[in-house]
Amino acid sequence: MSVILVLIGFSLFVALMFLGAYFWAVKSGQYDDKYTPSVRILFDDKKEIEKDEIKDNKHKLSK
Repeated sequence: MSVILVLIGFSLFVALMFLGAYFWAVKSGQYDDKYTPSVRILFDDKKEIEKDEIKDNKHKLSK
């Protein structure tokens, strides 16, 4: 029975350590994405391309 209590205590300790590491990483800006916004302009939006292709196909079919 005492082994179960030790294991529960140890697992809670490890879980709290991981939770603390997560909050530290968020607070220190580890998850801030500074790269994607700067290169987003370089990529075409798929929705606009698909709309243009549909318009071109409709125009070709109507001829």
